[in-house]
Amino acid sequence: MGEIALHHRRAGQGEPLVAVHGIGSTWQVWNPVLPALEERHDVLSLSLPGYGESPPVAGEPTVPALVDAVEGAMDAAGLDTAHIVGNSMGGWIAAELAARGRARTVVATSPAGLYTAKELDYACRILRFSFAAAQRLVPHAERLTATGAGRRLAFGLMYSHPERLDPGDAAYALEVFAGSPSFERTLSWIEDGQEMPRDLHSIDCPVRIVWGTRDLLLPARQAPRWAAHIRGAEVVTLPGLGHVPMGDDPATTAEKILEVTAPTRAREPQAAAG
Repeated sequence: MGEIALHHRRAGQGEPLVAVHGIGSTWQVWNPVLPALEERHDVLSLSLPGYGESPPVAGEPTVPALVDAVEGAMDAAGLDTAHIVGNSMGGWIAAELAARGRARTVVATSPAGLYTAKELDYACRILRFSFAAAQRLVPHAERLTATGAGRRLAFGLMYSHPERLDPGDAAYALEVFAGSPSFERTLSWIEDGQEMPRDLHSIDCPVRIVWGTRDLLLPARQAPRWAAHIRGAEVVTLPGLGHVPMGDDPATTAEKILEVTAPTRAREPQAAAG
């Protein structure tokens, strides 16, 4: 796998699907939707270099370097192409993989990368505040995340319903975020604003952009920009959900993914009921 650690794989009956998390997170952020995805797909969920158990890349952890790492993980898993889902920076990575011809479809939830200078400055301030807060809170992670009120305090900027998170997953997320060796370096590279998502015009697979209307990090007004850059891209909004909708409403988020990645299968239960 090179610089990236594969953390989760389930042999399903469907086509392969690769799940990519955002900055500061790990593969566990997909836990709430994995059962539904695994019913339809052979799922490969991974932690990017510098997060969780994955060692950092040898050089600068830029987004292109992280794209290379995910592509290397796909190569090692024997996947020429896969359905790719990504959240936040993971959505940016998913789009660049699609531009390289590695995606069968893409579903990006609140993808990073197409912001104005003002929006970028705001998002970086929020992320740095969150990182500093996590470092202060991490000694108390297990006790804090054991209650819904504590989870709201720790994750209220990223989720609209952080009280729904699994307490163990929440404690782990806080710990690995605070201890990431790559977060600040990648964020500084993004903050420089020298690069935006590349070659979006060349993407020729189905793309769905999914955005929660209560996203406090990257406002939903950014969604149409992706549709303007990617031919045929579809925008779907999730009323009342936050930046990481997988934890806010797993059933709805999984449904919006599977409508694209496994559309016939996703409709089977409804068809049978009718």
